[in-house]
Amino acid sequence: MSTTPSGFTEAGLRRLHDVLARHVDSGKIPGVVALVSRGDGEPYVETLGTMRHEGGAPMQRDTIFRMASTSKPVSVAAAMVLLDECRLRLDDTVEQWLPELAGRQVLKRIDSAVDDTVPAKRPITVRDILTSTFGLGMDMTMIGTPIMGALFEQGITPNGPVPMPEQDEWMRRLGELPLMYQPGERWQYQISSDLIGVLVSRVTGQSYDEFLRERVFGPLGMKDTGFSVPADQLHRLPPLYAPDPATGEFQVWDEAEGGRHSAPPAFQGGGGGLNSTADDYHAYFRMLLNHGVHQGERILSRPAVELMTSNSLTPEVLAARETLARDNVHISFGQGQQGGWGYGMAVRTYRGDYAPVGQFGWDGGSGTSTYADPVNQVVGIVLTQVGTTVPSAIQLHNDFWTTLYQAL
Repeated sequence: MSTTPSGFTEAGLRRLHDVLARHVDSGKIPGVVALVSRGDGEPYVETLGTMRHEGGAPMQRDTIFRMASTSKPVSVAAAMVLLDECRLRLDDTVEQWLPELAGRQVLKRIDSAVDDTVPAKRPITVRDILTSTFGLGMDMTMIGTPIMGALFEQGITPNGPVPMPEQDEWMRRLGELPLMYQPGERWQYQISSDLIGVLVSRVTGQSYDEFLRERVFGPLGMKDTGFSVPADQLHRLPPLYAPDPATGEFQVWDEAEGGRHSAPPAFQGGGGGLNSTADDYHAYFRMLLNHGVHQGERILSRPAVELMTSNSLTPEVLAARETLARDNVHISFGQGQQGGWGYGMAVRTYRGDYAPVGQFGWDGGSGTSTYADPVNQVVGIVLTQVGTTVPSAIQLHNDFWTTLYQAL
């Protein structure tokens, strides 16, 4: 390494390399691509290990990863474009585009039977969907309740045995379920992020993918980002492993060839469907730190970016989300300890680790982690091919962030 990227110490970057190498050498992480940048300085990139658990081709800077839930902070940009253009308003009710969500019923209690309901106190708004508070979501602390059973039965959550259906059928199934909470009452994970894609598609009359490419990925030069990987690029996509939680034994959950990302999916899921590279994601998060501008071109307005990357939750809703994370930290191997939530991403509202308040971004169940920090003007991206059935990837992420903040 001839020159140190501006804003990081040489000793700090050496330690970062050593920490990442330790995880790869342990045999628990076959390969990793990590990128860090500060201000307008050149990004520093580490590529370690191999594409496959058994060895073979090395990880490269342009390796394509399944971004899983780190899709959320990126895919929400499509809705922000529509807000900027006044084609959506935050407090519009959504029935005109999503008639399946009209006249909602709400569970009397979270463990009620699915037909033990009361009418919703008010309609669902665009704001409710963008802030993940429209009333329905995945809550792994509620496994075993009738509503979670019904949710999985409908096949409207990702990573089920069968991929999700096309968007109109997906909406029809969603419309058959009651809400878990009143609109605006509780932060709920995942479903709202997928719902944003349907909303964008119906408002624009374009597919979600097409609109994202035209308005976000194209202008940012994110040439390797999309809901599937072209056949001639599949060699750049490693298999996704989901190690056995009991034994740690490596198992392929999704192969590149013929896998879930080898052809355009029926449902374009903003909650977890994107594939991308470290450099593509860097362009996006750097644009957010640059108040919506990329290489002199405006992608999003400054206030849109401020809104996305600020905590949007009321004190009551924020308290419930913090409690959910802190009481169930063991379920997520310690991931999710930020407090607040903006649009499509976590926004840190308390100092729970080495990162400052205001840091924003998210992690993915496929072993991905992407955050930006406006205090230090830092972007950090760390990508692996190990799913979070075991703690290995999240422990790697934690060590990456701990070491990165010492390298400033």
